[in-house]
Amino acid sequence: MPTSRPTKVLLPAAAAAALGLVLAGCAAQPASDSSEITLTLSTFGNFGYSDELLAKYEAEHPGIKIVHNVAANGTDARTNLFTKLAAGSGLADVEAIEIGWTVDLRQYADMFVPVPEDQADEWVDFQTAPVTTDDGELFAYGVATGPEAICYRSDLLEAAGLPGDPASVAQSLTGDWDDYFAAGEAYVAGGGGPWFDSAYTVYNAQIEQMGFPYEDEDDNIVADNPDVERVFRDTLAGAPQLSAGLTSFSEDWAAAMGNGGFATMACPSWMLGIIEGNSQGVTAWNVADAFPGGGGNWGGSFLAVPVQSPHPEEAAELAAWLTAPEQQIEAFTVAGPFPSRLAAFDLPELKEITNPFFNDAPVGEIFTERSTAIDMIVYKGPKYFQIDQAAKDAIARVEAGTQSIDDAWAQFVSDAEDLK
Repeated sequence: MPTSRPTKVLLPAAAAAALGLVLAGCAAQPASDSSEITLTLSTFGNFGYSDELLAKYEAEHPGIKIVHNVAANGTDARTNLFTKLAAGSGLADVEAIEIGWTVDLRQYADMFVPVPEDQADEWVDFQTAPVTTDDGELFAYGVATGPEAICYRSDLLEAAGLPGDPASVAQSLTGDWDDYFAAGEAYVAGGGGPWFDSAYTVYNAQIEQMGFPYEDEDDNIVADNPDVERVFRDTLAGAPQLSAGLTSFSEDWAAAMGNGGFATMACPSWMLGIIEGNSQGVTAWNVADAFPGGGGNWGGSFLAVPVQSPHPEEAAELAAWLTAPEQQIEAFTVAGPFPSRLAAFDLPELKEITNPFFNDAPVGEIFTERSTAIDMIVYKGPKYFQIDQAAKDAIARVEAGTQSIDDAWAQFVSDAEDLK
C-alpha cells in the first residue's frame, strides 16, 4: 500500500517532528448513551489514525467511544500538555508526545500511567530510552520512529554522469560521511548543483550518531568536544559547493524539492509524504537503502495516559492497541511514521509496502533495514536542545557568510559554556 499523498506540506522543525505531516483536525461527538465510556485521544499532525481505524477499535470494544482531537500544530499540543499537567486536570485520556519533549517530561513521569512491565521490551531500544525513568519504568507507549535513508533525484544524478538506480546509489553511500561528501564532490564535478539541502541537517544527522555529543552521563556540559568540532568543521568545509544553504521546513526548502534545488537529502520515513507533497509532477525521486555512518534516527512519537484520566485502564488499553504492530503498520501506510514494535518487523505486510511516487521503492523493506542499522542512542540531557540551537545558529552564520568557521566554532563553544 502506498503512503499518503498530501498536497503541499511544511513542517515546523522538530524532527520531527519530527513526525507531523499533514495538519488536520477532527472531533467526534460524545455518545449520548450514558453506559458508554468516552475516551479522548489528543494528537497533532497526522499520526495515521484514520476515522476507519478508530471505528475498528470501537467495533472491537463495545461500550467505548473515541473522541479524536488533533491540535493545529506540535507547539500548541506541547503547550496544552505542560499547562494541564501543571494544573492537574484537563488533559485527554490519551495524549500524544513528540520525542523532543521527553527531556522535560521526565520530571513528570509519575503523572502518567506506567506501561505494563510485560510490554516494556517490545519496542526498539532507541524508542524506549527517552521515556524510561531512572527506575527502568516506561511512562509512554512508542508510536513510531524516524529511521533515515537517503532520498535522491535520479534525474539530477544521471545528468551529472552518475548512476541513478537505487542499488548503485546505495553502494556509493554505504560507508562513512566522507564517502557521502566524496559522492557530492563527484556530482558537482559532473556539472551538478548543490548535493544536499542544508548543512545543519547533515551536521545534525552526524550528531545523532554520537553517544554524548554535548553533555556527559552526569549532565555536565562538554562544550569543546573534539568529535563535535570535527563534524562541525568537516560539514562546513564542504558546504560552499555541496549545500543549498536552505532552512529545513521553509518555503524555499519546500520549493527546492520540486525544482531540483538539491540532489539528495537525509530522509526519515515521515519525510516521504513531505517530498511528494512538494514535488508534484516530478517522477525522479527515489530512496536508497543506505545512510552514511550506518544508522540514524530523526524523530519519534509516543502515546501516554495521564493519571488524571477518569478511565486509566480503558485509556491504557487504547494506547496499547494503537501502538500494536498491526496498527503501526497501518499508520505507516497512511502517514509515514515508521513502526517501532519489534514484532512489526517480522510481519510480511510491512516488507511488502512500496511507494508509487518514489518509483515503487520498497519502503517497508528499506526502512526496516535502516531501523535495524541504528546502534547508537544519542544522549539528550537537560541542555541538549539549547546547545544544539547554538550550533544551528553558528552553522547559519557561516552559510550566510557573516562568520568564518573558526569564529563560528569559537562562539558556539562560548555560547555552550554560558549555559553551564
